[in-house]
Amino acid sequence: MDTWMMVMAMAPAPGGEQQPSGTFFFGWIAIMIAIFYVMIIRPQRRRDKERQELLKNIKSGDRVLFSGGIVGIVTNAKEKTFTIKVGEKTKLEVLRGAVTQILDKESLPSDLDPELSSTK
Repeated sequence: MDTWMMVMAMAPAPGGEQQPSGTFFFGWIAIMIAIFYVMIIRPQRRRDKERQELLKNIKSGDRVLFSGGIVGIVTNAKEKTFTIKVGEKTKLEVLRGAVTQILDKESLPSDLDPELSSTK
């Protein structure tokens, strides 16, 4: 009960508070939008631009990793698709947007666990 009395004694008197102005409210909204832009939208645009450059620079002979986990060598690059060689006599046609990485000739995908790849 004593704690309740102390809390009530520290509370400001009714009517003594000032209401924040409308410009204060809109100022906070503007700050929140700016933070949202800097933290989310700008980095996403940068990643999208890098991805578009990656897709644009793929050519025949490149070794690529696709989102489904398929690794293959591009044999034909078309406007919206690639023809890739995944086996001795196996070729697939896949969409350009499915590419996640361009790999070096002997490198493994970056998210592949090295312990799993050592069983070759």
